[in-house]
Formats: sequence, structure tokens, C-alpha cells
Amino acid sequence: MAEPEVAPVASAPDADSDPLDVWDDGLIARRTPEGGDEGGAAGSGGGLRGREGNGLAYTGELMGRLEAMRELVGLSRARLDADQLGEAVRVLEESDARRRLSGEHTVVAVAGATGSGKSALFNALAGVNISETGVRRPTTALPLACSWGEGGGQLLDRLGIPARLRRKPVQGPDAEVLCGLVLVDLPDHDSAAPEHREQVDRVLELVDAVIWVVDPEKYADAMLHERYLRPMAGHAEVTFVVLNQVDRLPGESADLVLDDLRRLLDEDGVALGEHGEAGAAVLAVSALSGTGIGELRDCLGQLVREREAAARRVAADLDAAAAGLRPMYEPGPGVGLSEETREEFGALLADSVGAHAAGQTAERAWRRNAGRACGTPWLRLWQWARSRQAPPAEESTPDPAEAEATARQRVEQAVRTLSDQASQGLPAPWAQAVREAAARGADGMPEALDQLSAASAEPEGAPPRPGWWPAAVLAQAAMTLLQVVGALWLLAQIAQVCPPNLGVPALLMVVGIATGPCVEWICRIAARGPARRYGAEAERRLREAAAACGRARVLDPVAAELLRYREVREQYARAAGKVPSGTVPPSRVGELSTTRR
Repeated sequence: MAEPEVAPVASAPDADSDPLDVWDDGLIARRTPEGGDEGGAAGSGGGLRGREGNGLAYTGELMGRLEAMRELVGLSRARLDADQLGEAVRVLEESDARRRLSGEHTVVAVAGATGSGKSALFNALAGVNISETGVRRPTTALPLACSWGEGGGQLLDRLGIPARLRRKPVQGPDAEVLCGLVLVDLPDHDSAAPEHREQVDRVLELVDAVIWVVDPEKYADAMLHERYLRPMAGHAEVTFVVLNQVDRLPGESADLVLDDLRRLLDEDGVALGEHGEAGAAVLAVSALSGTGIGELRDCLGQLVREREAAARRVAADLDAAAAGLRPMYEPGPGVGLSEETREEFGALLADSVGAHAAGQTAERAWRRNAGRACGTPWLRLWQWARSRQAPPAEESTPDPAEAEATARQRVEQAVRTLSDQASQGLPAPWAQAVREAAARGADGMPEALDQLSAASAEPEGAPPRPGWWPAAVLAQAAMTLLQVVGALWLLAQIAQVCPPNLGVPALLMVVGIATGPCVEWICRIAARGPARRYGAEAERRLREAAAACGRARVLDPVAAELLRYREVREQYARAAGKVPSGTVPPSRVGELSTTRR
């Protein structure tokens, strides 16, 4: 296409400036001195002269989001790899680097495909032929910069643009509108040279805003939309989409093409700044005829005067980084350790150590003690003699190795069930951390449970005795005494030692013989309640011992991982801008910690 012919207008240098700093190099532009800033140049931008030391000021909300992202990265390094955190780290580093540089300058890149008229538009904005147009560019893979005003040298150093490729625009009323603008002409993003595309990608990550130049023939290019516009849809507030070469479109074709371009941008997810809404500006221009150049210059001038483009770019980068990290932090339903989960875990551990069986054993032992204390002496004597005559049958004892293996399997099953429920709904890295914490706690737990159960199953001291036991023992002794007295009395009568009287001694013997079993039966009935309570107490002690062991070895480490996830989840919500900085977001992980009881 034909390129614009711009009249060679050179401004006169100041009287105090070095004449070598202003010269005509054939491009009618002033070259900055090698090695630094655009110092010594006269003309526009006097208000920005010497202001490079004024750093960029972020708002409190943006600073809070950056700080939250920094905390998030620090807390996540042990759970996520470097690749997953790479974009967030890059955003933090670039935001810090940009904040230390001038806040009174706005860096805007002009990007486009080959033949879109990108360089012609760049020259039209500068008012001078700075960038040579055509398919072949003398700058090869290096971008070219033009600065309105002074003090943007460090910004260009950050972009890696050498001093020999830095230019000044023609001074005039239009230049004053763009005071503070740093315009960068990029290589073609669809260039066949890989180094050109690498330069485009590198600089696009560092500039404050982007002007995408498209032409009527390639505005729907798939590479442009899929590689750049769609991934950068969140950067709409710092994006300009310029349809160049509209002078080639007859009649209403320009409006039709512009409407179709807006439709494609909408499909890409790019918000359009129409009717006062925040979003990308879509303009129709002609660098050749000058149509729309004034409107584009006014939009850029407003962007520079607002001095918010850099902060908007950082905020958009934060949004993109947070969106990439969303799968690592967004929980699913049912996250956390519920009360039912903790109780179920304690019950499984109690079953693994046989807490219920231990309680029943203790209950039977209490009943046996009650029977021995309150039974008739003759029955106890008969049981003793029987035990002496016939040794007790050998009880079948389980194999210790088999019992240990069974206990270990039960413990592992309990831990596995807990870790599965605790990690349910967690993102993969945090679910893995929860499972690993539970697995570490399961090592050595069967042995620890055995030791605790052995110490807790045995009651401290002698088992308590009810108050009615002495009365029952005294009653049995009295009944036995009556039987003995009656028997001796009868023997004395048989031996004719005392006068015959069979009724009284017989009555004494009958009362003693009949009342003793009745007292024993009553005692058995009365012993049921205390025996049941004694067994329940033994079972409770063993259950508490198992629960304490499980809490110390498994529940607490798992709860620590869940609390760590909750903390990073809150930091993520702040970094993503979902809640104001300094507030705690509503979360579905409200039951993450275990409750000590």
C-alpha cells in the first residue's frame, strides 16, 4: 500500500542545548544520546522533565492484591511446582519493576500483522517518518520507540530498546496532547522470523497498553485472535483495536467491517468500551488520509492524562494469573473435617483396639467379683474344689502376628477413610498433602494404640465396691451361721447331749439354706447396673485413648494442612479481587480444623 508522506518539519533546538543532540538523520527525528535518557531535548513535555524519579503509585486495593498474591506464592511453594507458580511470580516481579519507574509516563505498544499499516500509523501519530514502512524493516527483530516528553529512559531500558532506536516526535500542538506517552512500534507478530515473534511476546508483557492494528483483509486472522486477543481479553481496558486502511472500503463497507470486528472481539471475550463502559476502544482510521487519527490521538491523550494504564495493566495481569491458579485453590463441595468424620474415625480406631470387647470383659469381671463376694460360701467352696480337681480348659489364643496384622489393616482402613473424606473437594495438590499427612501419622499407630489400650484398659487401683456389698456379705455369713448352728444342735440332740427338740434346729437350717441363694440372686440383680457402668467406663477409657492417639498422629496434621489450605484460599480470594483487601472471604471450608475435646 502507499505510505503517508509527512512533511519534514524539524523543530529548533533550545539555546542551551547541545547542537549535536538535534540533527536530521533523514527520518526527520531526533535521536537520543547513547546510553540513557532523552535528556537535552527541547519542546514538549516540559512538565515531565526530570520527573523520572517519581515512581508509579498503586491504589491501596491493588497493593493489597499484590501483597496477597505474594503471600499466596510463599505459602504455596511447598505444594505447587515452579511452573504452576511461574506466571504469578512473573506478575509480581514485573509489577514491582514497573512501580519503581516513572508513574507519569504511559508505555503503549503498536502491534499488528504484516501489511496492516502498523508502522504507517506509528508515523502518523509521531507526525514524522520514524519507522520505515514495508515488508522488510531496517530494525529487524528490535522494536522502535518514540517518547513525548522527558524522563522515560528507564522505561525503555526495561523494554530492552537501545538508545539508537529511540526517537522524538515532531513538536507541535498535537505533541502536547500526548505529553508523557512512550510509543513502541513492534515487529510484525506474524513474521516468518521467530526472533521477531519473540520480541513481540516479550514487549507485550511489559507495556502498559496495546494498540492492535488490523486491516480490512486480515482483521479476522485466526493467529491474532487465538494467540493474542483471546488470551488477553481481560486486558480490555488497556487495549485499542484500530481498523486501519478504511479509505480502501467503499460506501458503508467500513461500518460493516467494523461491526464484524466488534462481533469477533465479543466472541473472544473482549469487553468493548462503548456507551461509557470500561473496555477496549475500537476505532476506524486511515494512516494514509488521516481519517480517525485525531480521535485515536485524543484517546491516547486521555489515557496518558489519567495515568492509570500501568495500574490497570497490573490488575489485569493479576486477574489472568489468578484465573490460571483457580484450579489449584478453588474447592469443591464438602471440603473439611466434619464432626461426623471425626467421630467415625475415632469409632474405627476404637474398634481396631477392641474397645467394646474390653468393656464387656470388664463388665463380666465385675459380675464375677460380685458373685464371689455375695454368693453362698458352700457354692464358692464347691467351685474352688472343682477348679482344683479339673484344670481349666486351655483357651484358644489368637496368633500375635495375625492379630497385629488385623489391627494394622483396621488402622490403615480408618486412616484411609479419614484422608479420603478430608481431601474430598480439595484441589489436587492440597488433597495430596492431606493424604500424605495422614499416611505419615499412620506409621507406628498400631503399636502406639496397643500401648495406650494396655495402659487404659486396666483401672487405677481396686474397682469400686457398692455400699450394699458388706450388707450382702454379712447376710450370707449370718445365713451360714444359722445353718451351722442348726446342724450342731441336731447333732447334739442325736448324741443326747441336749433334750430333743427337732423343730427349732430344723427351722434354723431351712432358713439358712433357703435365704442364702435368695440373697445371692438379689445381689446378682443389683449387680447388673454397676457392672454395666463399670464396663462402659472401661470402654470409654479405651475409646478416649484411641481417639487421643488418632488426634495427635493423624487428625492434627490433617487439620494443619486444611488450615494451611484455608489460609492460601483466603489469600487467593484477595489476590483475585473477590473480596476487599483485609477482609476474610466467605468460604465453604468453615469446618477445616479439628476440635480438641
